[in-house]
Amino acid sequence: MKKRHVTWFLVCTTLAAFGLSSCAGPVAPQKAGASEPSLGSWVRRAAMPTARSELTAVTLQGKVYVMAGITAQRGATGLVEVYDPATDSWTRRADLPVALHHTAAVATGGKIYVIGGFGSSGPSSDIFEYNPQTDSWRARAPVPTPRGGHAAAELNGKIYVIGGVTGFGGENISTLEVYDPAADAWTVKAPLPTARDHLAAAAVADKIYAIGGRLRHSFGQNLDANEAYDPMTDSWSAQGPLPTKRSGIAAAVMSGRIHIFGGESPAGTFSENEAYDPAAGSWTAFAPMPTARHGLGAAVIADRAYVIGGGTTPGATDSNANEAFSP
Repeated sequence: MKKRHVTWFLVCTTLAAFGLSSCAGPVAPQKAGASEPSLGSWVRRAAMPTARSELTAVTLQGKVYVMAGITAQRGATGLVEVYDPATDSWTRRADLPVALHHTAAVATGGKIYVIGGFGSSGPSSDIFEYNPQTDSWRARAPVPTPRGGHAAAELNGKIYVIGGVTGFGGENISTLEVYDPAADAWTVKAPLPTARDHLAAAAVADKIYAIGGRLRHSFGQNLDANEAYDPMTDSWSAQGPLPTKRSGIAAAVMSGRIHIFGGESPAGTFSENEAYDPAAGSWTAFAPMPTARHGLGAAVIADRAYVIGGGTTPGATDSNANEAFSP
């Protein structure tokens, strides 16, 4: 057995013990066919220094911060690496206080907030705030519901934490909890209609959209759910379904559209790049990702999405790919 397959087997079987992966074996990524759309374009940028999956990425002050995740060598990590598009280069910043994966993050008020995730003892209730001026982290009021495999989005200075699971092999979470950084306090709002994990979330025009995902870590039960939350009425509404059922996805907002990148299923990983236009209520297929991946991160700078890391086959694999998409 080749060394890379031994590494994959050890990591994958470890995660399987906790219900995180089917460990079906390395599966070739899906290939883009001749009928794939050509809207938009991709370009490869400097690779991330540390290959990993189940990470999170956000934009802050013109740079992309990539945080946490799973590496084949070390398992869960608190590593923080920062990409500068102006120089096409990477730098290292202070690690998270705790090694995490399947976490969520947003940037607001000039700071980054990393919320929940899975640590060494299961789902986390931690929320850590990063100050770029001091390159330091501090703990804030914990998440009321510990969770991992969830999504988060920022709207009007508040952080909306959506879905996820209660633990390895646990129940899906429908609870919507909202964090106010100014008050360092949480409130509970109307629950997500379709409880799920490994989903994506994004804010457009004063609403939060929860898209895709799956049931109880099983990517054989991928969903096409697309549900919008209106903070003014504290209510959810069904939207046009995601054309390709996927989980382990990433979202990025460009030109008023929510782009959903990548994902996984038992058959392989996805290269799909499908975008939802809330104003029109419709989806459009854009140019597929050069490298199909799941558990990846996406962040936008100047109407260009940087899609970073993730696994190239289902389960516990990792990548250092950094591919930039312009619509």
